[in-house]
This record gives sequence, C-alpha cells and structure tokens, in this order.
Amino acid sequence: MGRPRAFDEDKVVRAAVGLFGSRAYDGVSVDDLVTHLGVHRNSLYKTFGSKRGLYLVALRRHLADDVRPLVDALAAASDAATALRLVTSAGLGLLLLAAAERAPVDQEVAAEVTAALGAVDRAIADALGIPTDLAAALTAAALGILLRGNPDSVGTALSQRLDPLA
Repeated sequence: MGRPRAFDEDKVVRAAVGLFGSRAYDGVSVDDLVTHLGVHRNSLYKTFGSKRGLYLVALRRHLADDVRPLVDALAAASDAATALRLVTSAGLGLLLLAAAERAPVDQEVAAEVTAALGAVDRAIADALGIPTDLAAALTAAALGILLRGNPDSVGTALSQRLDPLA
C-alpha cells in the first residue's frame, strides 16, 4: 500500500495558479514547482502526471474561480464602462499568459482560452444588448489595458468614451 498523500491538492493547485499566472508556463520549471508548492517531485508526477498536467488543472481552476465569477458579474453590467472596469479589475494573469504563450502551441489550452473569452464576450453582449463582435472588441480593449500594466488611468480614459454604448 502506498503512503497517503502528504499535501493538500487544492492548496497546491491554487498556488500553481499564482505561480503560472505570474511567471507563465515556460518561466516555471519543475524545480520551481517543487520548491514553491512544497510538493515532492514524485508526488507532483503521481498526482498531475506532468508539469503540463498541473498547468491544465491550474488553468481550469483559474477559469472556474476567477473567470466564471467575472462572467457572472458582466451579465449584470449596466454599461460599457462598468464592463470595462470589471474586466480590468479581475485577476486574469493566468488567462492572459495562457492566451499569449500556450494557446498558440497547445490546442487544449487554446480551446480553454477560446471558451473563456467567448463566455466573456457573450456576457458583455447580452448585458449591453450589443453585437458579439462589438463585445469582443470591448473585451480585447480591456485585456489590452491589462497588458499595458496601468488599468486605472487607461481604463478611465476609455470608459469616458464608452458612454454611447450604454
């Protein structure tokens, strides 16, 4: 009989979300995971199969814990400026890095990212009564604001221009 698991899988996955969300997939080595997550290498492989396996579990957790609540909040947005503020204030680091780094080279990650962004677009479109392609442009603008690293000032300037979409 094997030894019982000596770590809390939920805590490890949450910590992996933070690590991958701050340093990206290629910026995190297995040694980094072992060190930062407090999991022995063998336990990591036994539980998640590989670094990629843990990454996929962490990405899906991020989508469930961070993106899904954003989608729910967006469904109640009363105007484009509110939608923009919701997106730019959400913790979407892992989603952004997944879209930029992993989605172009990993079909499974691409499918997860596409589904998540599609849900954001549809929530905005439904809440504001605008076409999905216009909602997608608003999502893209919000994500671009996040990438610039200064969501407050850029977002405020853009929000002032978005009032006609309400």
